[in-house]
Amino acid sequence: MEKKLNKIKLSFNRYSSLLANTMLKGIIYGLILFTIITPCNDEYTKGCDRAEYDSENGCCPVCSPGYYVRKHCTEYTSTTCAPCPSSTFSDAASGLTSCLSCTVCDVAAGLRVNRVCSSTSDTLCEPLEGHYCTDPIKDGCRGAVEHTKCSPGQYIKEVGTASSDTVCDDCGHNTYSDGSFTSCRPHTRCESQGMDVIREGTSSSDSECGRSGTRATVVISSLVMMMLAAMIVMMMFFWQRQRTGDHGTTEGENLPMTSGGDSIQHPPQPDG
Repeated sequence: MEKKLNKIKLSFNRYSSLLANTMLKGIIYGLILFTIITPCNDEYTKGCDRAEYDSENGCCPVCSPGYYVRKHCTEYTSTTCAPCPSSTFSDAASGLTSCLSCTVCDVAAGLRVNRVCSSTSDTLCEPLEGHYCTDPIKDGCRGAVEHTKCSPGQYIKEVGTASSDTVCDDCGHNTYSDGSFTSCRPHTRCESQGMDVIREGTSSSDSECGRSGTRATVVISSLVMMMLAAMIVMMMFFWQRQRTGDHGTTEGENLPMTSGGDSIQHPPQPDG
């Protein structure tokens, strides 16, 4: 019986020692964990609420969108807010001490106003007509360039949009485009119209049709008309000259001649 009691005592002592060691380790681990967590909790308790901002005077209530902080709160007064001045905005509740400047849509950057700036929202810009955005942002654009212009001999494969450039492609055989067509056009078949090809079509121009002798006929007709006009002028000139010469000879024959060959001038006879 005594032996059994001794065994029980030894077992109890052994378990007590193990329990004591376990408790001691638990206390040590707890202290270490408390030391690590405590600074984080202190920082959290010192943080401001979502509707507050941290200032030199502590946590202060934020100002609504369209307003800025004119004066921080104190122990006895709340935050003093003021409306955003012209050409500025505040699009969220904040503790900003000044509003943000409105964006300017620069024409030189290929932009125009899509939405005018207000006290609660910034200006929204969009590309000018004939431009596409190269620097997109949420609901707007910060930069745009002009659509590519297709060269003569090319057609517009894809029309440019506000977000994409124009896509050009070359015309195929026997077709042409001046660069503004959305598809290449076939060259005119002069023979099908009963006409001759005056000038062959190229990738940038159509064929030119007409009668092969048309130009020569016009040139010859012009020359003939000019020659006829010149002949008429010359004939009139000689005819006028001939008429003047005949008139002078007739007047000289009516006068009697002297022995020296001079004509004798008779004085006028009186009437009666």
